[in-house]
Parts: sequence; C-alpha cells; structure tokens
Amino acid sequence: MFQSSRSARHADSGPPPTDVGPPATDVGTAARIPSSRRLKWVVLAFWIVVLALTFTPAGKLTSALNDEAASWLPANAQSTQVVKEIEAFQSKNEAPAVLVFDRPGGLTRADQTAVQALAADFKGLDHVTNVAGPIPSQDGQALQLIVGVDAGDGGWNQMVDVADAMKSAAASRPDGLTLHLTGPVGFAVDSASAFAGIDGKLLYSAATVVIIILLLTYRSPVLWLVPVICAATSLTVAQAVIYLLARDDTLTVNSQSSGILTVIVFGAATDYALLLVARYREELRRHEDRHEAMALALHRSGPAIIASGLTVIAGLLCLLFATMNSTKGMGPVAAIGIAVGLIVMLTLLPALLVVAGRWVFWPLVPHYGSTDRSTTGAWARIGSRIARAPRRTWVITSVILLAASVGVLQLNPTGLQNKDAFYNTPESVIGEQVVARHFPAGAGSPVMVLSNAAAAGGVAAAIQTDSGVASVAPPVTRGGRSLLMVTLTDAPDSPAATDTVDRLRADIATVPGADAIAGGDTAIRADTLRASRTDSLRIIPIILTVVFLILMLLLRALVAPVLLIATVVLSFAAASGLSALIFRHVLDFPGADPSLPLFAFVFLVARGIDYNIFLMTRVREESTRVGTRRGALIGLAATGGVITSAGLVLAGTFAVLATLPVVAFAEIGIIVALGVLLDTLVVRSVLVTALTLDLGGRMWWPSWLARRDGDLSQGTGAPTNSLVTHRSS
Repeated sequence: MFQSSRSARHADSGPPPTDVGPPATDVGTAARIPSSRRLKWVVLAFWIVVLALTFTPAGKLTSALNDEAASWLPANAQSTQVVKEIEAFQSKNEAPAVLVFDRPGGLTRADQTAVQALAADFKGLDHVTNVAGPIPSQDGQALQLIVGVDAGDGGWNQMVDVADAMKSAAASRPDGLTLHLTGPVGFAVDSASAFAGIDGKLLYSAATVVIIILLLTYRSPVLWLVPVICAATSLTVAQAVIYLLARDDTLTVNSQSSGILTVIVFGAATDYALLLVARYREELRRHEDRHEAMALALHRSGPAIIASGLTVIAGLLCLLFATMNSTKGMGPVAAIGIAVGLIVMLTLLPALLVVAGRWVFWPLVPHYGSTDRSTTGAWARIGSRIARAPRRTWVITSVILLAASVGVLQLNPTGLQNKDAFYNTPESVIGEQVVARHFPAGAGSPVMVLSNAAAAGGVAAAIQTDSGVASVAPPVTRGGRSLLMVTLTDAPDSPAATDTVDRLRADIATVPGADAIAGGDTAIRADTLRASRTDSLRIIPIILTVVFLILMLLLRALVAPVLLIATVVLSFAAASGLSALIFRHVLDFPGADPSLPLFAFVFLVARGIDYNIFLMTRVREESTRVGTRRGALIGLAATGGVITSAGLVLAGTFAVLATLPVVAFAEIGIIVALGVLLDTLVVRSVLVTALTLDLGGRMWWPSWLARRDGDLSQGTGAPTNSLVTHRSS
C-alpha cells in the first residue's frame, strides 16, 4: 500500500476506467507549482520557514490588543472626544472602582472606623490615584469608597492586580460587613476573568470540532491531520501578520476581533480544504499520476475557492465604512485571516497531499479506475425528488423561511445591561445592585461633561435642572476647560440613563460659548447604540452590492446573482428570526448587542455566498455540456457531501463562541451557526437547486448559456453515474 511506483499503483487499482479524464495539458502554471514532483518540496520548505519565522510574533498578539475605550467607540462621537480630552484632567487609562460595604441591620461605629482606615490604606497602593469617601448612605446601612485606578499599559490585568490588593487589605474588616467591588473597574475585572485564555479556549474548541467533523467526513485516521496542520499554519501566520501591523499602529486589534479571527480562520481554511480534497479524490480515480490529479483538482476547484475567498474578503473589508472603531477594526483583521488561509490551502495543502500519496486516504483509498459512488448517493436522490416538482419545492421552502423570519421582531438589539452581559451573576453585578439599593444608581460611574471654563457655571446650572441628575460635583478647571462629574439617579447602563444623557447633551448645547460635550460610560452606551444602527443601514447595502458584482463576474450572468443574493438574505432573515426566539424563550436573554445584526449579516452573507459559489460554479461547468437542469442535478450530487461537511465545520467553529461566559459572543456564535446550517442544508441544497431546475437556462441570462438553442437540460431526471463522473476537457 505504501509503494509509490507507477506500476505498483496501477497494479493495485485494477483496470483503467472507461471514462478517464484528460491529461493536465491545459493546466496553468499556478496549479502546477504545488503539485509538481520537484516544486512541491520547495513549497513545503517555504512554509516551514514561514512558520518558523511567524511562530514567535503570533504568540505576542495578545500583548498588542487594544481594549481602550477609544478603540471601540465611534470615531466622531462626543464620548470619544471626551476620552481624548480627559487626559488634561486624568490619565486616559484611569477608571473608578466602586467598593460598597453594607450591613443590613445598620452600620456600627467599628464599621465606619474600619472603612476609614481602608480608605487611607488604599491611597498607598500602586496605581491608585485618589480615594473618595467613605460616603454614607441615607439609610445608614452602607458606605461607599470610590477609588481611582490608573491601569497604565497593563489594561485589565493591572486592574485585576489592584482589585486583588484592595480585597486583601479589606479581608480584616469586621464580621458581618459585606464588601462588593463594582463600577467600571469591577466590570473590567469580571470581563478579564470571562475572557481569560480566550484565544486558547477558542483554538482548542475549534480544533476539536474540526477534527471530529473531518474524521466523520473522511472516515480516515490519517487524512484529517493534513487540513488541521494547514489550518493551524494559517492561523499562526495570520496572527503574526496582524501582530506586526498592530505593533506599528497600522491596525487596531481588540479582544473581540482577536477571538473572531481564531474561529473564522479555522472554519474558512477547513472549508477550502474540504472542497479541494473532494475534487482531488475525484481526479485520483481518473488519473494514474497523483501529481497530474492534483494539478487538475487545483485547476478546476481553484477558481471557485479563490472566488469564495475574495467574496468573503471583500465583504469583510466593507466594515471599513463603519463609524464604530471596533467594527471597523474587525474587517481587516478577519480579511487578513481569510487571505492567509486561502493562500495556505492553495499551496501548502496540495503539496502535503501529493507528498503523502494516495495512502493518506486509507482505508478508503481512491484507486485509479475505481468508481466514485459518493455522487450517486443521498444528494443525488434528493435532487431527483426536487426535480419532480421544483416550483412547488422552492415556493414552499421560501414560505417556511419567511415565516421563520417573523421572529426577528423579537431580536431587540438595543444593547445589554451589565447585569445581562454574562451567563452568571458576577460580583460587579451584585455590587451594582447593592449600590442601587442604598445610593443613587449612577454613583461611581458619572457622566463627564467638559466645557469652556468661563461657561462652566452656566453648564452646571443647565445640568441641574434635569430630573435624571442626582448631583453635580464642583468643576475642575485646567487649560481653559472645565470638567464636571454628573451623578445620575438611574443605573448608568439603563435606558433611562441613556435618555438622560441625550437630554443633557441637548441642554448643554444651548449654553452660549460653552462648547460642551458629554462622555462617560452612559454616554458611550448611547453613542454605541446610535452608531451601530447607522453602520447597519450603511454597510449592509454596500456588502450586497459588492457580492452581487463578484457573482456577476464569476457566473457571467445577472439572473443567477440576483437570485443567489435573495436566497442568502432570506437565509439570514430566517436565522435571525429563529435565533431571536431561542434568545428570548429558551436562553432567556433580555436583549442583544447592537452590533449583532451587522456582524451576523457579514458572516452569514459572505460565508453563505461561499457555498452558493461552490455549487453554482460546478453547475455552470456541467451546464456547458449537458444543459442547466441536468447540470443542476449533477452539481448537487457532486458537491452536496463536501458542502454539507464544510457547513458543519463552519457552524461548529462559530458555535464554540458560546463556550465563553459572555452573552454577546454566544449570540454571535448561535446566530451564525444556525444560519450556516440553514444555508447549507436548506437554502443551498433545496431552494437554489429548485430555482435552477425551474428556470433552466434562464438562470444564466444574458450569457450564451441562456441564448443557445436546444437546451440540453430538458430532461430533469436524476443524473446517471456516467453523467456525474464524466469530465470534459
């Protein structure tokens, strides 16, 4: 089985097939390089060197993440301007920690003395800039300390260290006096815990999903290793490239885009591997020389893989039109990951496969001359059933998907409050609830209002008239500008607080000569919600236009691209509707992150078009020979298995986002995973096939395929094996 000579292979494979594919004389140079007898070793050596050079930089990506507020916010929002201007008054890395001490039966003198002593102790801690309090509650049951923490370049990790130091110092407090850490620092500490080891968790989870699906798909104990090695190489190289760009401030990368990178690279790279390996297996049955088989597999599947990758890259780069910095930054990060994965899977993967030889498929080795029965299996039978009544099939399928879309009305992407952001109830949420019971709910997370110093009094007066304001601290003036800290009556992440900020901004804008702006946590929430809605309305039409143009060029038609985009949009709507019902009635999520619709649309439309490209390029290829209707059945039978496997891989890799205890990530993972499954199993296999069978050659209007006389696709019966396996030159 391990012999590599031509005679040995021929002897093991039986008689040559009666329908052998043509020699690879028409294969381009690009397809020949990784499949060449000599150059495959050059390709392999090249990637070994690249991997050695990128391994260390890839491991440093976490150190280059930028989770500062400005890296997430809309570039021109007032809250972003405040983040920049606030450095005249405090470090941009400073945030308040709210420590609330409470005793339900009422505070004792010993409690008050102990908290006063702690306030003095906290002032001596590293990275603590100031301590306000103890502030007593009116009911006499709680005391509050507001501690300024400058994390410097340490980010979340530094805040965790300071929080641990404060809790350690407070361990000797009187019995019965409870302590909770909340406020911006408290939520940062809990977020750090939730995201701890995120890259490793996502990598191991995604790799596990991919390995399981590849084992089930290939039914080989060896073959799965080759795509996984290539996917891991893709991720390593992509992380290194992104790290170098982030280090030089060319690219902004945050925890969100870093986590998505792992999932999308593993999923997309494995998808491309599945398509190439499936085509390579076909050619191995038709060609005695595995190098020639790989050259033809690359020549025939390469255009579809490249078109798929470019479509996804183009869709992701449309995010550069976003106003949200976090959304804008994710576009190029994910696009780089897809581009690297595309290059690796078209070079390293074929080189490894031809180096390994046919035995890598063991025990189901595709011998020269053997019959490929996968194209006469389940998907051929499904195609035959659809062909009996294609119009009825696509009408019923569309109605069902439209009905599922109605659930989108319950999606409610108006943002998640702090208490709803995690699966569990972390200490910061409990502390926030304790604060709200004893103090103004906005205590510890004030609205920051900046104005010209001369108009600070007028600005303060305008603010104090609002019923949503609990108090306004005296202004602090530096460099001709004044800072006013405004405490709200409502929780800083509540809709009521957001409404108050909107009113305050309107009020301070009327103060003559003030040039006043409002920022802080509540203002950030308001600006994020507004920008996310604007981004969705702006970017979704751009993505649809870009994808349409790519499909039009690829398929050389107008009707097919329009219908394919319509089916993917319908798939997105159905996935959103079903996910909304799951969020609301199964998982009990009270809302959704405002960026969810746009992210879900980008991933589902770009990746959904992927599978339509895989299918329709094969259908068009077959249609030039046997007509559109018969070509549709052959295309479905030939690609059904591999596209289903690809969909399961991508759905599984996105589903691993739900392993993080963060609701926003779980929502992205669930909606994309569900959407991919719908697109793979229903939209691509049933709806698109039925539409193609119903329209026939009109699908390719206005190309020559639609105009030619005597369409060969008049018969719509199931394809015979000879039609499926026959190859034209």
